[in-house]
Amino acid sequence: MTQTPPAKVTVGDKVIDLPILKGTLGPDVIDIRKLYAQSDAFTYDPGFTSTASCESKITFIDGDQGVLLHRGYPIDQLASQSSFLETCYLLLHGELPTAAEYETFENTITRHTMLHAQFDRFFDGFRRDAHPMAVMTGAVGALSAFYHDSLDIHDAQQREISAHRLIAKMPTIAARAFKYSVGQPFVHPKNNLSYAENFLRMCFAVPAEDYVVDPALVRAMDRIFILHADHEQNASTSTVRLAGSSGANPFACIAAGIACLWGPSHGGANEEALNMLREIGTPEKIPEFIAGVKDRRYKLMGFGHRVYKNYDPRAKVMQTSAYEVLAATGRENDPLFQVAKELEAVALKDEFFIERKLFPNVDFYSGITLSAMGFPTTMFTVLFALARTVGWIAQWKEMIEDPGQKIGRPRQLYTGATQRDFVPLSQRG
Repeated sequence: MTQTPPAKVTVGDKVIDLPILKGTLGPDVIDIRKLYAQSDAFTYDPGFTSTASCESKITFIDGDQGVLLHRGYPIDQLASQSSFLETCYLLLHGELPTAAEYETFENTITRHTMLHAQFDRFFDGFRRDAHPMAVMTGAVGALSAFYHDSLDIHDAQQREISAHRLIAKMPTIAARAFKYSVGQPFVHPKNNLSYAENFLRMCFAVPAEDYVVDPALVRAMDRIFILHADHEQNASTSTVRLAGSSGANPFACIAAGIACLWGPSHGGANEEALNMLREIGTPEKIPEFIAGVKDRRYKLMGFGHRVYKNYDPRAKVMQTSAYEVLAATGRENDPLFQVAKELEAVALKDEFFIERKLFPNVDFYSGITLSAMGFPTTMFTVLFALARTVGWIAQWKEMIEDPGQKIGRPRQLYTGATQRDFVPLSQRG
């Protein structure tokens, strides 16, 4: 990070010099940390759309160009050439692992996948019809009650142990949330299976028969995890950082991130996109739907993004995964997939959507893909949380290790009543 000549800002009769910081990529940043002290004024930025809350070396997004980099590596290269665990190592440590480092890391994660025997009792405390995200929020927060030996956030070794535990145990917790919701017995992890393979087996294996995981589904699941591993300072990641700024333990911080992710405007967007395709039903109804979108009678889900003003780079990879999964499951002619392909083709040629830069995002095809794999819509956000855990923990770890980090305390523009005197109840008419 370098500095350029300062920006001169006039507030009332004061002219204030504010430093301009340059990152390695992206726009310049005006450092406003001393603005209040020098001018007695705050900035007002609902949604923090023009405010950098931290300095980070993990993920870079250029929404105008449709670029997503993890530690400098393009997402499409990681999705096509790497594995989820290798991407986890990259996000946590900043560099790709050597063969020896990867072997050690993979072995560590594999041998942390089991849960304490008493932990399964937590699931019995939820109703059978509880949403899996409600179960996830409670269960992940409860991890701090079992692992007291890794809660010291100022101990680098304990931070690493907590990171490994979260990455390793999240698939087991997610699979249990699924099994509990469908009334099936829990399936324990097996150390001879890969990360994605283990997760699929824990979700879909039953005691009554042998379960063999389709390699095509394993590849798709691993790729889906990579595509959702991190996405810069989104709502849930910012929530994790804000919770962590108070000194809260990592399990509590990740539980806070899961709770934020649950919102339909964030992690639930792929479920909304799938529901939209179901409502359209057949390709013949697309022209009517498109007209309804233009008239604001319908919402076009899975298109456009708060950040991307170009084609979401993750969407192209997800589309490939959708083709592979539908072929592997014999659902190439799935009506929803036909609707999705036709809707994308029509929207990408329509000036209405082109002018508004409404391109498909990762959620457009992920719902179809996950549904074809056998997951109900209630599990979509759970899978998102599972994959995003490594991004959350990497961002949390970076924040803790930043010497300039302070507890989060946003300001406000107060528009309520001015000071007034209290009137006793007996004197009020």
